[in-house]
Amino acid sequence: MKNDKGLAVISLLAVLLCAAALIALGVGVFRAGPPPEIRIVAGAPAIGKRTGIKVQVSEPRRGLSSIRMELVQGDRTQKLQEKSYRPRGQFQFWGPRTEQDTITCDAGRAVIPWLTEGNAVIRVTAGRAGTWLRSPDPAIRELGLPVRLTPPSLQVRSSRTYATQSGCEVVIYQVGESAVRDGVRSGAWWFPGYPLPGGGKQDRFALFAVPYDMIQPDIRLVAVDGAGNEAEARFLDMFIRKSFRSDTIQLTAAFLEKVVPEIVSHSPELKDRGNLVDNFLEINTVLRKENAGDLRKMALGSQPRFLWHRPFLMMPNGKVMAGFADHREYRYEGRDLDRQDHLGFDLAVTRRSPVPAANDGIVVCARYFGIYGNTVVIDHGYGLMSLYGHLSAIDVKDGQQVKRGDVIGATGETGLAGGDHLHFTTLLQGLPVNPVEWWDAHWIEDRLASKLGTALPFEP
Repeated sequence: MKNDKGLAVISLLAVLLCAAALIALGVGVFRAGPPPEIRIVAGAPAIGKRTGIKVQVSEPRRGLSSIRMELVQGDRTQKLQEKSYRPRGQFQFWGPRTEQDTITCDAGRAVIPWLTEGNAVIRVTAGRAGTWLRSPDPAIRELGLPVRLTPPSLQVRSSRTYATQSGCEVVIYQVGESAVRDGVRSGAWWFPGYPLPGGGKQDRFALFAVPYDMIQPDIRLVAVDGAGNEAEARFLDMFIRKSFRSDTIQLTAAFLEKVVPEIVSHSPELKDRGNLVDNFLEINTVLRKENAGDLRKMALGSQPRFLWHRPFLMMPNGKVMAGFADHREYRYEGRDLDRQDHLGFDLAVTRRSPVPAANDGIVVCARYFGIYGNTVVIDHGYGLMSLYGHLSAIDVKDGQQVKRGDVIGATGETGLAGGDHLHFTTLLQGLPVNPVEWWDAHWIEDRLASKLGTALPFEP
């Protein structure tokens, strides 16, 4: 009797377990996983000539099945991107799957010739893994964006623009209200525009420079709107080429022993190559390039105002030991070791001579600075800066305001220097330029002040 009751209980449990399994099987047969999550990010607030689109899709349970990106405008549809994946099986609880993916592509007139101004929709369709008896609807997300294909207006207002290799200039212009970025593109360099002090709402100006190694003029005024549409205008009246000297630097063991260990000790980011020659090459190439990058970063924080109003000072009684853009060949023990360009003036007086600030400004660097040794960099506003290198002493600190002629330090031979002197460099947006122009009151009056008017209260 007890055995019969036990068998009955076991039978009932078996029936219940079978029923539960059938229910679970039924649910699995008919129930699909959760819909994928879709996120659409546009690279601009509007679609222009070429606008980047980024799509992120995730489905962590069974994985992605498919993604399709389209642009829809009116009754026309253009496929932008499409990908397929292999999700996990219906009853598979482990194994490979793609839980998420990010797809990028471009939308705009450059890739869709029939696109017109108005509105468009970016549509993303993400497929869902099905079951034996069901193919669930895909997940769909849309992002509406305006289509803007007309670049901002751009009009040059100044004239007599004479650009010299390694020199600077200014251009006055007007931009349309849709412009979000404007300035001068000079080869690979960008010189941003600024509101013209005392001018109208759309009046702008840009100080720009010509790289010393630009042989053919590649300089244009540019205005860009939020959709990436770009207007360009050429405005140069004359391009003046210059020739630069060549020089050979004969390196000695004594020189390397003097400069290399000092610079290495102040530059922990440098990799020690194990000997003086290889460490010199690391300093003269890698560290030199890093210093140049740091100067470009400093320019990003330049004050958007003129901090000066008089001509720039040259080092008093300074004898020119090396000029701007001298091409240097470095030789050691009869063999060519390296080639670099000297982007500044070397000025010598007597040992530890006082060094004056070239003009009014704010100190943005007062420290040991790579190949330049003890260095001071002064911001004069609108991306214009002056650098004083190889100093034996620094008498100012970061953030200090200085006046034209204030003593900021003393000449020396720190860094990559063979003797006591001042390495002086003028920079515009981090690009070294010939300082001779800035020492010349007539050049400033003729090339800058005459165009800027009351925006630059210049006193010759």
